[in-house]
Amino acid sequence: MRPLKTLQKLYDEESQVVITEKGSPPRALFYGEGFLQEDLPVGTRVIFPRPPLEGVPNVKAAIRWAINHPEGMDPLHALLKPGMRLTCVIDDISVPLPPMVTPDVRQSILEVVLELCADSGVDDVHLVIANALHRRMTEGEMKRMVGEKIFDAYYPDRYYNHDAEDPDGMTELERTSHNEVVAVNRRVAESDLIVYVNINFVPMNGGHKSMGTGVTNYASLRHHHNPKTIRESDSYMEPKASALYTKNSRIGTVIDKTLKVFHIETTLNNRMFGAPTDFLAKKEEDYTEADRLKFQALRFTLSKLPRAAARKVLNAIPAPYDVTGVFAGATEPTHAKTLEQSWKQYVVPVEGQSDIVIFPIPFVSPYSVNSILNPLLVQVMGLGYFYNLNRGVPLVKKGGVLILLHPAYDEFDPVQHPSYIEFFHRLLPETRDSMKLEHKYEKEFAENPSYVHLYRKGNAYHGVHPFYMWYWGENGRQHVGKVIVAGAENNHVPALLGWDRTDTLSEAIEEARGFMGRSASISLLRIAPTVMVDVK
Repeated sequence: MRPLKTLQKLYDEESQVVITEKGSPPRALFYGEGFLQEDLPVGTRVIFPRPPLEGVPNVKAAIRWAINHPEGMDPLHALLKPGMRLTCVIDDISVPLPPMVTPDVRQSILEVVLELCADSGVDDVHLVIANALHRRMTEGEMKRMVGEKIFDAYYPDRYYNHDAEDPDGMTELERTSHNEVVAVNRRVAESDLIVYVNINFVPMNGGHKSMGTGVTNYASLRHHHNPKTIRESDSYMEPKASALYTKNSRIGTVIDKTLKVFHIETTLNNRMFGAPTDFLAKKEEDYTEADRLKFQALRFTLSKLPRAAARKVLNAIPAPYDVTGVFAGATEPTHAKTLEQSWKQYVVPVEGQSDIVIFPIPFVSPYSVNSILNPLLVQVMGLGYFYNLNRGVPLVKKGGVLILLHPAYDEFDPVQHPSYIEFFHRLLPETRDSMKLEHKYEKEFAENPSYVHLYRKGNAYHGVHPFYMWYWGENGRQHVGKVIVAGAENNHVPALLGWDRTDTLSEAIEEARGFMGRSASISLLRIAPTVMVDVK
């Protein structure tokens, strides 16, 4: 007989893929700040996330073990010298999604590291948020991330956001073998030791991307944040298939050669929903009567609330993620351990691609925390992140149809996304060609003094950021034959994005079948929680 563990593994893999039959229950699907309940055609393949992995029993013990048994470096305590200059660089609010319950794992790591620094006579310590060209985190967000004690001790003089536009705050290292600019935060560059505090929410996080993106500037980012690089990437989530990862690695290698960086990387499980909404992580076949009643109540309540209020309700529910692994040391061997653990949680093997793939789009993205999922972000979630949730072979066939579920409203946050508004309403009516947009308008937006000021002094994404969001969907755009947004509440947003629209999912499936043939195969990727496919 097979050992129990082998049987369990086989069951776990096979049970994540459900083929729709006549008696299958309707699916509970995210639709922006609301939900749809949809019956799918018989034969539709529904791909569910894996069950959450067990968390480590003691997070701080796992952190201490990792920094005392690092990969390819001496233990952290052996690297600390009295009087040295140390900088902790910290992943920003874009991960995880939604924000995790407190204490955030970044707080736990910092508590261990800062205590060790104090014991070792290291007093010159700064905490720098690796926000690159993302918006600056607010005071409240910064406090929540590290806890009151650390916040009070370090903010604002020694705990602050990276500023990629500070003329005195950046410095250039030597260039890469491909003549790429390697610019980093000056405080970071002048430190004797850098400790990078990471959350590896999806496999594209961490590794060389941490330093190679997080504390650089536009001059450095433009070498890999461009449409050519994205077109050459088969998946952002598989390093071997990602030109984005390759270019980040070249920059990161120069950083590692010049600076001493000790990485602390963490992996989380996919326990995205806590007690009030934990039923959302279940297959509908496993719903109890209580689960069905809770879903109907949630759906009804959100449908009656103004959109801003519904958004506020959803953003107020933190995710009870568990830490499943802590790894520390040199960049590449540490990240290899992290990726191995990440695959265990996220990857579901599936047989073959589909002609039509359905992506429910939820209310949040890495770039809309405490904000609005505007049309450009709907685009980046569908054609960027969700399309790339694979190991190098997309779920949808070449020339196939993507169906996105979202209201596709024309709504933007003028505080966080001012340059997005101009990009969407001024540039997209002229062209959707990424290459033309890059050559004609990218520099104008990147150097616009108003956008630079709002990035530096407000809480706005950098002026060039909407270009990156458009580029991020480039490999998806080049691959699919058609995109349909089901449930779009207007005509002009889908039209500007180059998409078709329908009122309902059923109509979208009918249109997709008309495009791909009546016998077209259909898959639904049941996000969220996070799931990735390994297409055979």
